[in-house]
Amino acid sequence: MYICNCNALTDKQISAAVAGGADRPREVYAACGCKAQCGCCTGTILAMVREGGAARAG
Repeated sequence: MYICNCNALTDKQISAAVAGGADRPREVYAACGCKAQCGCCTGTILAMVREGGAARAG
């Protein structure tokens, strides 16, 4: 499913970036080779980062 329409980022791409160590939305964007555009997806990406961080810690 698309999470970021501006950059055409999917949930799988974001999950892969988080699994690769991205701890902040800007690190997710960088890992995917783009930057935030409108910012509407940032909250969703942050939630995914937090979930991924909790999974790595536990």
